[in-house]
Amino acid sequence: MAAVPDTDETPLPADSPRSDTEIESLAEFDAVTAHRGLAGYRVQSVDLTARTPVLLATDTASAVFLGCAMEPDAAAKVRADGALVFPPVPHLPFDPYRGTLYSPAELFEGLASGYEHTPDALSYAWFQRTKADGDVFSSMLRSIHDDAISDALDELLLGARVVGVMGGHAMARGTSEYQGAAVLGRTLARAGFTVATGGGPGAMEAANLGAYAAPFDDAMLDSALQLLGAEPSFRPSVSAWARAAFEVRTKWPRGGTSVGIPTWFYGHEPPNAFAGAIAKYFANATREDGLLARSNAGVVFLPGAAGTVQEIFDNATPNYYESRGTPTPMVLVDRAHWTEELPTWPLLRALAKDRPMAARIALVDSVAEAPAALARMSAEG
Repeated sequence: MAAVPDTDETPLPADSPRSDTEIESLAEFDAVTAHRGLAGYRVQSVDLTARTPVLLATDTASAVFLGCAMEPDAAAKVRADGALVFPPVPHLPFDPYRGTLYSPAELFEGLASGYEHTPDALSYAWFQRTKADGDVFSSMLRSIHDDAISDALDELLLGARVVGVMGGHAMARGTSEYQGAAVLGRTLARAGFTVATGGGPGAMEAANLGAYAAPFDDAMLDSALQLLGAEPSFRPSVSAWARAAFEVRTKWPRGGTSVGIPTWFYGHEPPNAFAGAIAKYFANATREDGLLARSNAGVVFLPGAAGTVQEIFDNATPNYYESRGTPTPMVLVDRAHWTEELPTWPLLRALAKDRPMAARIALVDSVAEAPAALARMSAEG
């Protein structure tokens, strides 16, 4: 069985957007305190237990420490300076104050003992226990966590051209549809786009896999698809399904990166291991809107069911009202699916009539046509 590798993807094509008052690693903490005090800084989820002498000697007035472990004397001193200290919350399977997105290795740590022992599964179990108990502390922790994830996602994607790829979780590995979605992800990544998906199985995994395969020759994706086909679905075993993905990552390390934006609201669907940066939320509404809002270069909608239909109209609404500025391209793939099985296209076209968004929607027969449709609409816009 393949080990769970560390994150090793090619970095996203983004600038360094983090606020200059945010400190999210020990290296950043050391760099700042070597030259100045911490007054006004926000230190986010950094273990400072080995930095007590520095904290005792540094001005921390008006600083904010979010989930930073400190020795008691250091914590007392920074509070006396006037800093706000939000201590780490014990016995949680997640860090509500985290400064970065998740990696596949982090969420699947412990997979060798079974998926149920991983932080991802344990966080879902915690969510299931606390979501209906009315405990304001638990709901506050979920909100803090999701806000931290949004902050990290914005930092990561600033300057990137993001194309969302939406589609159902039921698309099985080993099918022509899965292969087509993977080729789409690879094509978009090679064209310089950052691929963003809902971060789950099926079409979402396929698109993230394609972006991961982008730096390799075409034969790599063919071989990876064959390997993954031995475990076509996360049912009945998430563990076996995830291990196959990590086997691909181990065999072909340092792949291209992409973004997955899943949710513990649908915790029965595990995240996929091919999205190098994973923005996992507790609140599905925040996740849905955030995924579409950040797809600034357009969205491709592969065949799906209720969730994908919802995403189409979640995306159509701001395009209709131009509430986010110029409408972004929307490409629906599979004419029969979107005009006969789930006739979404006629309604979308009717909404767009005589509005600027009319030039930014397209219906294509096959996934191979989607990149050209995106490019055409972008050029026209």
